[in-house]
Amino acid sequence: MRGGERRTAALSRESRETRILLSLDLEGGEIDIATGLGFLDHLLSSLCLHAGWGLVLLCEGDLEVDGHHSAEDCGIALGEALKAALALGRDLGLVVRRFASAYAPLDEALARAVVDLSGRPWASVDLGLEGRMLGGLEGENAGHLITSLALTAGICVHLEVLSGLNAHHRAEAAYKALALALREALEPRAISPAAPGKAGARGAGDLSAKGRVRLETVQAGDFAARREAFRGR
Repeated sequence: MRGGERRTAALSRESRETRILLSLDLEGGEIDIATGLGFLDHLLSSLCLHAGWGLVLLCEGDLEVDGHHSAEDCGIALGEALKAALALGRDLGLVVRRFASAYAPLDEALARAVVDLSGRPWASVDLGLEGRMLGGLEGENAGHLITSLALTAGICVHLEVLSGLNAHHRAEAAYKALALALREALEPRAISPAAPGKAGARGAGDLSAKGRVRLETVQAGDFAARREAFRGR
């Protein structure tokens, strides 16, 4: 990035089922993920590590029901942040590669990811994990998070596990393949004249398509205090 500019976004999201605080830096940084679901933390940490992202994601969800809402809403919140960070990059005049694909193995498991930062949401995700439990995470929710991310961010994702016997390996290979594809697709390719306007996530009080949800942009100077308050609640 020219002049040390970074594609970042920070937001809070609250619904009936979850409360989320999130900060994303596409140029890298701290990874601190606590969703209440250990295996989901593991997958998201792997995604960020191999994509080269910095991510703080704190989630309190209705885990007494199951992991569905937490996985889904973490995907939605991460998609909102990715969309905002991409918009900020466009306003800075950044042109990215846009298309990318990657394979990732984990021992006997092999996964393939193909992405297009198109602005047109599409997700075809087949991890073959339905009916399996991964720690406290239902296997289908590992894929559901990615679908939620892609549809919210407005990107096209095709992700499938081509082979693999171990459920842990299948899930982790898929997240690593997606990370590698996103890393390449987001790579700066050229600088164009900056577009007018100001990027960012939707303002406080906006509604999403999923019921009444409060989505609020968090200013950089306020995030540390919000993070401390979130953890101390």
